[in-house]
Amino acid sequence: ERTRGIMARGTTNASRGAVCECRASGRSVRSQALPRPCRSGPRRRRGVKVRAEGKLSDLTSVVESQQFDRGMLEDLFEVTKEMERIVEDGAECSLLAGKVMGTLFYEPSTRTRLSFETAMCRLGGKVVSTENAREFSSVAKGETLEDTVRTLEQYVDVIVLRHFQAGSARIAADAASVPLISAGDGPGQHPTQALLDIYTIQKEIGRIDETKVALVGDLANGRTARSLAYVLSKFDKVKLYFVAPDVVRINQDIKDHLTKNGCEWEEVNDLATVAAEVDVLYQTRIQKERFGDKPEDYEKAQGKYIVDKKLVTSMKKGAVVLHPLPRVGEITPEVDSDPRAAYFRQAKNGLYIRMALLTTLLKGN
Repeated sequence: ERTRGIMARGTTNASRGAVCECRASGRSVRSQALPRPCRSGPRRRRGVKVRAEGKLSDLTSVVESQQFDRGMLEDLFEVTKEMERIVEDGAECSLLAGKVMGTLFYEPSTRTRLSFETAMCRLGGKVVSTENAREFSSVAKGETLEDTVRTLEQYVDVIVLRHFQAGSARIAADAASVPLISAGDGPGQHPTQALLDIYTIQKEIGRIDETKVALVGDLANGRTARSLAYVLSKFDKVKLYFVAPDVVRINQDIKDHLTKNGCEWEEVNDLATVAAEVDVLYQTRIQKERFGDKPEDYEKAQGKYIVDKKLVTSMKKGAVVLHPLPRVGEITPEVDSDPRAAYFRQAKNGLYIRMALLTTLLKGN
């Protein structure tokens, strides 16, 4: 019997009873999580548990997509649905009252940073932030990432980090004694983006099993596509199409991972043909900042695959177009009014997913 989709499983341990304590008109939701005792001694170094053995409550930090198995995703999405209801109700939520989140961003961000900060505020917590840590932190004086993290954790309960080097999130999490969430590490991974992408696919399509997904654009440098491919490999009978210019094709390690996990994939050049077949078209921008001293390669890649009204019209009625944003011409504005254009709804789901992650890391299930 085929494994049922995420939302079809029904109530999980994460959704029995309430997620947080909030006040809304005629509605009360109460947390079953016990408050943590105050710490009188030094915090214990956590490190990162890459495999959490199917228990969301075992999660200590979020650095890569491989940390999540299917059961964990199902539990996380139940918490996420409750977060949606809290926001929609306009409830005053105090679940994370007294908690402080520090956002440490070494690269530019709009959606990720603001959605994390909004998530913390919605949950009753507070935020301290630097949006250009590469220039306006002690790294400019030569401080190491590990020392920056060890200093910041003296002031906050959770750290959200975006860095320009692949693998930096793991280094930082290994140094930290408080939960750390990767908001992207260079061309490496962007795990929370993958989580919100999968959640969006489930909401929009109604399933993840037996879907066809086209990943389009800069697949060599795009951390969002890499992370999404890892998560999609956990589901049944998913087929991935990789559509990319020659200079930014998907890396071999992703293809090897998919093959090892029995996930079908194919590299193709004709976007129009693939668009008519897939359930999800995941477009990404060509990342100019990753080309360094090879601007000629950027010119070869930029503008090769454009999603316009004509292309979207050829797609299935129930299909969706996703994009992690920002877009830089690879989806034309005329597509925005098409019901298949789900990228702004996708961005909104980022708030709910990040609320759920913060709740899980700071309060448990």
